[in-house]
Amino acid sequence: MTLLSTHEPLNVNGLAVPRQLLIAGSWQHAAGGDTVEVINPSDASVITGIADADVEDGLAAVDAAAAAFPDWAATAPRRRAEILNRCFELMTERSEQLAHLISLENGKALSDARGEVAYAAEFFRWYSEEAVRIIGDVSVSPSGSNRILVQHPPIGVCVLITPWNFPAAMATRKLAPALAAGCTAVLKPATLTPLTALAIAQLMIDAGTPAGVVNVITTSKTSDVMTPILADPRVRKLSFTGSTSVGRHLLLQAADNVLKTSMELGGNAPFLVFDDADLDLALDGAMIAKMRNGGQACTAANRIYVQRGVHDEFARRLAERMGALRIGPGTDPDTEVGPLVDEASVRKVDSLVRDAVSQGARLLAGGKAIDGTGYYYPPTVVTNVPLQARMVSEEIFGPVASIVPFDSEDEVIAAANDSEYGLAAYVFTEDLRRGLRVSERIESGMVALNRGLVSDPAAPFGGVKQSGLGREGAHQGLLDFTETKYIALDW
Repeated sequence: MTLLSTHEPLNVNGLAVPRQLLIAGSWQHAAGGDTVEVINPSDASVITGIADADVEDGLAAVDAAAAAFPDWAATAPRRRAEILNRCFELMTERSEQLAHLISLENGKALSDARGEVAYAAEFFRWYSEEAVRIIGDVSVSPSGSNRILVQHPPIGVCVLITPWNFPAAMATRKLAPALAAGCTAVLKPATLTPLTALAIAQLMIDAGTPAGVVNVITTSKTSDVMTPILADPRVRKLSFTGSTSVGRHLLLQAADNVLKTSMELGGNAPFLVFDDADLDLALDGAMIAKMRNGGQACTAANRIYVQRGVHDEFARRLAERMGALRIGPGTDPDTEVGPLVDEASVRKVDSLVRDAVSQGARLLAGGKAIDGTGYYYPPTVVTNVPLQARMVSEEIFGPVASIVPFDSEDEVIAAANDSEYGLAAYVFTEDLRRGLRVSERIESGMVALNRGLVSDPAAPFGGVKQSGLGREGAHQGLLDFTETKYIALDW
């Protein structure tokens, strides 16, 4: 617990960022008066303090969401769409300030942060268009004796838990479809990067979102606060993005109330480069898939499998490009790679690299933590990584490219599928038939064929196996916030 005043908003380049809890349309101190520090990973300094919620605050947020639900569910879809579209417009207007805020608390380079803001805003625009397209259907029963009417009403109060690595996009990817469907929400952002979510909540108020429809609680006492929230019978939906280990725990809690869940969990994305691939295109794709947010993404290329005919050239050229990236504070316009989010992340990444090298892997670039203030690790390329190295089976979550050679298509598909995860995968080949064949055989919820970016608001985002349940984005992401209701009728 820390005791820092949260009375006044934080000013970030003219953007007023609230530092309190949003409950029932008003910004409030935590019931116990506690605050928690937000740290700048670029220099380990304290940015500010924010309200640190207790159980009482969490249940008050549920009270507010439950009270607001009937009116919001009855609000005309067109009106909900207009508010979401206004959120998109305001987020676009404030994009540069929001990008600076993301870089400040997350550490990612401004160029990355600007891309995230644009991506995050698109969820508001996409679901403003989807809000008026929650379409049911009517059919004749096989016997011909009655009609079958299917509707998709909103599920109710939703609890949304977001991670630190994409503090804007993960919030809008959950809030936008929830509101479009007619649900109300309690948002719990990561304590490492809460300021962006608070700024987005203020933006949504400014756009006309009614009181209680969106509530935001920030807390360092996550388990204590979230357990009674998930046990509250008025909560009907849990959407979580984060680690698989935490996701499993939340699923156990959600089972007690039989909550509908969306789980976007860990990843261990394979990146396949065949001999016939366009190497320039594959290298461009690898730089995006590996270095987006400094490698701190569940979709990041974790295991780069390169066919032996092009392995050496690909590894050499990737090391040249990775080694040339400029490292520095995220808010510096010249920075291409910012710090990792905290010291624990640096220690984990460094241990994975040391483990691979101790087993015979070869360093082509980077490979040693940077001394000084801030949580920096250099862009690193490790080749000839043995399959038993930890970085092959564990999510790296840092700027480390792990390269493994392969010979045959069957061999690399078996290696790609040899993981408990199945979120994203990348395939590079000039043979379209091979590309589609390999894409279909890879056990993954998403595959990027000859491109390094898989995320799109109009596409269903999610994984298989231990990478999660449900989908976010696209029309499927909207339906995940609804029930399917069947009415039998004669006429």
